[in-house]
Amino acid sequence: MVVRQIGDRIQIGVIEDKVMVEHYVNRNSNISYVGNVYLGKVQNVLPSMEAAFVDIGKGRNAVLYAGEVNWDAHGLSDTAPRKIEQVLKSGQSVLVQVTKDPIGQKGARLTSQISLPGRYLVYVPGGGMSGISRRLPDNERNRLKGILKNLIPEQAGVIIRTAAEGAPEAELERDVTRLKAQWDDIEKQAKSSSTSAPSLLYGEPDLTVRVIRDIFNEDFNKMLVQGDQAWDDIQNYIGHIAPELATKIEKWTGPRDVFAENRVEEQLAKAFDRKVYLPSGGSLVIDRTEAMIVIDVNTGKFIGKGGNLEETVTKNNLEAAEEIARQLRLRDMGGIIVIDFIDMTLESNRELVLRRLVECLGRDRTKHQVAEVTSLGLVQMTRKRVGQGLIEAFSTTCESCGGRGIHIHAEPVKKVALEKDMEQRFSKTSKANADEDLSDDDDKSDDEDSDNEPIDNSNESEQEVEAPAPAARRKGRRAVSTGVISTN
Repeated sequence: MVVRQIGDRIQIGVIEDKVMVEHYVNRNSNISYVGNVYLGKVQNVLPSMEAAFVDIGKGRNAVLYAGEVNWDAHGLSDTAPRKIEQVLKSGQSVLVQVTKDPIGQKGARLTSQISLPGRYLVYVPGGGMSGISRRLPDNERNRLKGILKNLIPEQAGVIIRTAAEGAPEAELERDVTRLKAQWDDIEKQAKSSSTSAPSLLYGEPDLTVRVIRDIFNEDFNKMLVQGDQAWDDIQNYIGHIAPELATKIEKWTGPRDVFAENRVEEQLAKAFDRKVYLPSGGSLVIDRTEAMIVIDVNTGKFIGKGGNLEETVTKNNLEAAEEIARQLRLRDMGGIIVIDFIDMTLESNRELVLRRLVECLGRDRTKHQVAEVTSLGLVQMTRKRVGQGLIEAFSTTCESCGGRGIHIHAEPVKKVALEKDMEQRFSKTSKANADEDLSDDDDKSDDEDSDNEPIDNSNESEQEVEAPAPAARRKGRRAVSTGVISTN
């Protein structure tokens, strides 16, 4: 793992076999809210959308969907009808946690099912269920099950993380005690008369600490750190939370930049390209649209070594499946993803490629789901998106093309623009004449209007709201321009 701090920007690269597979970036001017706990104030409830707007003190209202409401906290049983307007009213204070940062015109996403992550486990206040990560081997899961029986506090749940593999019972117990104290403090603040909504009750630590807490473990050989502030933060966290990892961190003192020394910048530059070249000569073309991300697989210069066309295509697709899994992690792409592999005749080969993709995605810590292959041979999958992707972090929408990635020729534009201008002028003239004709009836209409005052629904339309959809489709919708200007 490589950490670089330059000014207010912190970048972290995860390297496997000299190849960067994950990248994280954070600026003080663009801090993530994910994980923060707020005492919010309900601004508006929309029963038809099964959602509520909640003010968390960030200017733009956040969205709380009915599926993210903690019904148990409101005393509703599983059999009782659950409608968001039953438990939330305008002006009401509500305890919420941010699950997704605001994107474009959409506000942050919220949940009232609070969870507090620790080094080895996740503490779920009021949760009636506990669990253990499926990534752990069976023998370790059995060991942790025995420990878990003694750890679970009353009126709370505990989810054991992958990092708990091999951890002694005392360390797990210390994690539970620390997280329970955090929750008690949050509850105390929420109930205090001096706390008024909206208020921040708990803030997640900065990017450096979060990555070390969630990712860095015994599997890493070392961590190279460039930057005094980043080094101090890491040392402080490691010393208090994970002292066993202290020997794995090293402050970078070399003459060259730590990213340049480890070829991170070179790999980052390639990650901004639309086209990705495969080692054998094939290629991927990655396009972002409003609805989804589309990945096209091409053979390019790859002609195979003997055999037949089916064998050549299958080898190219297998290589592409491995690279696609890496690109999803590196670029932090999320939402609906459609992959167009090269057509294969044999069903066994199609299953082989799909299995390879699923296996490679097994190293991805971000929640994802691979669906069945469509009748057209397209692979559909979803990947949860929480924060900014790589492209969004280092680019801005092109001012020349407005994010479309193309320029329209002048000839048809001039004609259309002229016709549109004439139409607008005619509309304004007609409206002015109509207003004059109705001026004599103003006195009569005043009395009627006073009894039928229009309702101001500005709160309902102040931002774009996406309709509730099945969980697989709501995991990571994104709206990204195709025309961008690098701001690196």
